[in-house]
Amino acid sequence: MPSTAIRLLAYDAAAGELRVTFVSGRRYVYAQVPPEVFAAFSHAPSRGAFFNREIRDRYAFREVTDGSGRDRQRRSG
Repeated sequence: MPSTAIRLLAYDAAAGELRVTFVSGRRYVYAQVPPEVFAAFSHAPSRGAFFNREIRDRYAFREVTDGSGRDRQRRSG
């Protein structure tokens, strides 16, 4: 189902990394996300609500930036 907040999801099972691209164009990588969380996220009726409830503030993440060659790193609280 299309989301008004999230444009694209991708998951690297070997690394346990979830990549989220928002409609704003901002891209983030979330670390140590279990495959069952990604599966539920990708099938959620509201990806934005699922993200806010199950992903945001639960996993360490970094913002992927273009041009600078570096990602901004942050940890969840």
